[in-house]
Amino acid sequence: MKRQIAILGSTGSIGTQALEVIEEHSDLYEVYCLTANNKVELLAEQAHKFKPAAIVIANEARYDALKSLMSDMPDVKVYAGSRALDEIVEAGPINMVLTAMVGFAGLSPTIHAIKAGKTIALANKETLVVAGELILQLAQQYHTPILPVDSEHSAIFQSLVGEDQNPIEKILLTASGGPFRLKSMEEIAHVTKADALKHPTWDMGAKITIDSASMMNKGFEVIEAKWLFGVDAKQIQVLVHPQSIVHSAVQFQDGSVKAQLGVPDMRLPIQYAFSFPQRLHLSGERLDLFKHPLEFFEPDLQKFRCLALAFEAIDKGGNMPCIVNAANEIVNRGFLEDKCGFLQMGDIIAETMQRATFDKNPTYETYIATDAEARRIASELMNK
Repeated sequence: MKRQIAILGSTGSIGTQALEVIEEHSDLYEVYCLTANNKVELLAEQAHKFKPAAIVIANEARYDALKSLMSDMPDVKVYAGSRALDEIVEAGPINMVLTAMVGFAGLSPTIHAIKAGKTIALANKETLVVAGELILQLAQQYHTPILPVDSEHSAIFQSLVGEDQNPIEKILLTASGGPFRLKSMEEIAHVTKADALKHPTWDMGAKITIDSASMMNKGFEVIEAKWLFGVDAKQIQVLVHPQSIVHSAVQFQDGSVKAQLGVPDMRLPIQYAFSFPQRLHLSGERLDLFKHPLEFFEPDLQKFRCLALAFEAIDKGGNMPCIVNAANEIVNRGFLEDKCGFLQMGDIIAETMQRATFDKNPTYETYIATDAEARRIASELMNK
């Protein structure tokens, strides 16, 4: 029996590369469902190629366009809206749900998938950033495995295989440093979105690329690692590693360090989540250490204020990471739409953290309310 996979966010960077993995191993995996937010043409193209049982477009305004593009494939069911996303992941045949959606929108369908007992291949970091404690409680309650897809968290996960009884002393979380690693504060103050979208090593979607440039992405990954691997934030050290060859590492109490290395290729962690504990052949470039120097630097928390704000959010706990995530989604989009400057993003997030209602013991309903409030505050600050 082929493993049936639902891909939430199939038209994004992770989703398209996941489809490449499925195509390479079509004897093992089959697409049950594909979803997208707005890209109806690409979603329809993917559906024609992979012939899933169903497709979902989150933006209901695009439903008619998608339905028209799928008129020649009546066997593929077409749905629209956030409720359809929540319902489709519960479908009986699905074995695994790859959560490759970007942002807060990935939280609800991930919760529904967990409650339905589907194995989660987690690429939507905001799910754990916003509601890590809740997600882990639900995963334990419903006996649902969560396998990390982010390259850094996959590297940590791979380094921990066979180390079940050995406590983690430190997690070494690597970061490329983004395109502005060598720029001064004065230079960064005048960068454009075109500058920020030129990532030196990874090919990612616009939102994550901007988060990488500000290093908020790394801050979110620290929060994610805290929940995934049960460590305190003080046990997580961020290392700027421009070559993106060492994807992350784990230090144990005897001082030894295990790391996972490889060329920057997101298909590797995607495939490992699909095939765990097996390793399957993956076509592509192989690592040649003779050609790649390995350098490591401390991150500049003054220059990359967003990373410092993420650590502040972890220390505060409660719904503060949810506040940071919501504000970041607003300023990230604002920067891409030329509504705020690069350094202004951190200023707006910091002020939103001060103004938004703090709750030390949030529920799911708290997260929904917090997200809405923080978005409103950040939007008002950005539009001053």
